[in-house]
Amino acid sequence: MPHLQSITLAGGCFWCTEAVFTRLRGVTEVVSGYANGQLDHPSYEQVCSGKTGHAEVVRVTFDPDQLPLADLLSVFFATHDPTQLNRQGNDVGTQYRSGIYYTDPEHGALARTMIEALGRDKVYAGPIVTEVQPLTSFWPAEDYHGEYFARNPAQGYCTYVVAPKVEKMRKAFASYLKPGA
Repeated sequence: MPHLQSITLAGGCFWCTEAVFTRLRGVTEVVSGYANGQLDHPSYEQVCSGKTGHAEVVRVTFDPDQLPLADLLSVFFATHDPTQLNRQGNDVGTQYRSGIYYTDPEHGALARTMIEALGRDKVYAGPIVTEVQPLTSFWPAEDYHGEYFARNPAQGYCTYVVAPKVEKMRKAFASYLKPGA
């Protein structure tokens, strides 16, 4: 039995982030939700108001023997813009911030080390604004958000935003993909 780990990631809209991480080998579960806000059991509408302090996130459960956390975080940084503060493209608001929320302090330390290296190597034109914090709360999103891209590939946002992001990930990280993904 593998020793599974989890980390919670905010990379803009959770439909995009979920669609990317569900395709990676070693990932056993991806749950869309809301993290680190001030309201228990928030609704999508409440989070979208920007008043709850939550980020749209995915909780990624993975087998580190198949996909080490450093590789998982490499995919995370490559599939969203960690230099955009409180937005990803046209999705604007604190709920769309870039963030890494951990329960294992070693995960937080690795994330900070990677951010320092990306900055030192000037991988991005601007400074990385990804917040790295302990996970203080996680609330699963409403059921209809789960597997949204898989169930709604022809929906406008999925066609023009999610699909290109997934295709970019497939090309850049082909060796990380599950068979048939």
